[in-house]
Amino acid sequence: MPVSQTNLAGDLLIDLGRGEGPLHERVKRALRSAIRSGRVEVGTALPPSRQLAGDLGCSRWAVTEAYGQLVAEGYLEARSGSATRVRWSGDRDGGVERPVSRQAPEARFDLAPGLPDLRAFPRSRWADAVRAQVTNTAFTEFGYSPPGGHPRLRELLAEYLGRSRGVSTTAQDVTVCMSVTDGVRRVCRALRSQGITAVGCEEPGWTRLRQVIRAAGLEPVPVRTDGGGLRVDDLAGHSGLRAVLAAPAHQFPLGTVLVPERRAALLDWARRVDGVVLEDDYDAEFRYDRRPVAALQGMDPSRVVLLKSLSKTLSPALGIGWLVAPSRWTDILHRIDQTATHPPVLDQLAFAALLESGGYDRHLRACRQRYRVRRDTLVRILAEQLPDAPVSGIAAGLHLILRLPAAVDSAAVVRAAAARSLSVADLAAYHATEDHVGHGLVLGYGNLADSMVEQAVRHLRAAIEESR
Repeated sequence: MPVSQTNLAGDLLIDLGRGEGPLHERVKRALRSAIRSGRVEVGTALPPSRQLAGDLGCSRWAVTEAYGQLVAEGYLEARSGSATRVRWSGDRDGGVERPVSRQAPEARFDLAPGLPDLRAFPRSRWADAVRAQVTNTAFTEFGYSPPGGHPRLRELLAEYLGRSRGVSTTAQDVTVCMSVTDGVRRVCRALRSQGITAVGCEEPGWTRLRQVIRAAGLEPVPVRTDGGGLRVDDLAGHSGLRAVLAAPAHQFPLGTVLVPERRAALLDWARRVDGVVLEDDYDAEFRYDRRPVAALQGMDPSRVVLLKSLSKTLSPALGIGWLVAPSRWTDILHRIDQTATHPPVLDQLAFAALLESGGYDRHLRACRQRYRVRRDTLVRILAEQLPDAPVSGIAAGLHLILRLPAAVDSAAVVRAAAARSLSVADLAAYHATEDHVGHGLVLGYGNLADSMVEQAVRHLRAAIEESR
């Protein structure tokens, strides 16, 4: 009989109603109904008779008698020295089946983009940081999160971003949010309140962000990219456009960097149209074959909103991100989104402790080395196994582009790979238009175990051969 923390003896809500008959019969009928409907699962420990009698406002005898009759009917099981548990698992009443959760099986080989190495999450450091906050934080901190996030984390983020990314800001203009997606949603609401109705988006680009922009009531406008990043000159062809979402440090999915002349041109455009640039600081920490690229925000803090999260550096499960906005936009953000959800205060303080102690920097340095070795291994094996499929976008980040031969259907490769428990992404899925420049796959190596790289590529080669 299954026993878990969710089916130990505790509170039990049952309704005796106003039915006729002795009280113990009403208790028995209510319990039987709860068991047969599946609301009280097999293996659940019922409350002690004294506790349930107190909850129901009846005599203990009525409960013990009901328990005894249900044991005799096979609904319950009573053992000496143990709780009385539900044992009946027959057909439920009413003919209504409870929904069954059906999740797709997890792929054994994860070559899909979007995740860091979840095996490398710094469990001990994080646990120590949380434990320290629980132990030492004043009780006054255990309330609701202050607007914009906890002041201590905002202060440390302003210092960290200035040191590591060349960001120019103060704690007052740092807003703690749940993710980059959440940050974009908040900024879009602010943009809409100021009469901005569209946001330029890199084409191809991260599909989820286009969906968030559209859900906020704004129109995502595709703007082409090439080897130099966003084609800023194309912005002139979109009359009335005053906002653009871009990833200057590492464009997703092509992996390009916005070249210096286009960085300057993008800011000139924003000043000319009285607009704003939403800078997704995607994968900026993980560079391998090039010098670090500072955040665009540092070139003109009055025209750029910087967005970042821990999803690619620690884990998306933490739900911690931030945005850095010009003061006028910060005021608007806080005014129109007063019901915004913030990460739990204790988690904010734990991350603040990692920042302050240098633990976050040490984690990033270790990850950078691990990912570089893994990338080198993946690129080498791809060249050996798939010599007619060149790779690009490998200088930074956690993914690369694998260009497929013209005779290969990329969508078919994705399906054939899935049949081999291999997860990959079709480059075409990130396009908002039909104007595709070549076709291929987006391969993420962040969450791929080092020991599985070679086997994953072999499965990929088989999937490609099958799809020719």
